[in-house]
Amino acid sequence: MLLAHPALLADLVREYETLSVLDAGEGAPEARRRLDDVSYTLCVATGTRDIDSALVAARHRLPGARVHDESLIGAARPRTEERMSGV
Repeated sequence: MLLAHPALLADLVREYETLSVLDAGEGAPEARRRLDDVSYTLCVATGTRDIDSALVAARHRLPGARVHDESLIGAARPRTEERMSGV
């Protein structure tokens, strides 16, 4: 699968968020069409089928993205105190 460049994804996410804040979905036909176009492009660029998944996938590929929930990562190894005490 081809992957979109992070700069393109950043621009698309920013434009989608701007249009959403301006409530383009309820506005003029041109604004609704642009919101639909950006949503579609985000889905194609991320290989997803809905805008929520596309936004998650795009944000994950942006520079500085990191895992926010490290619960599974930390569960795989003992905590520092346990390693130090030998428990």
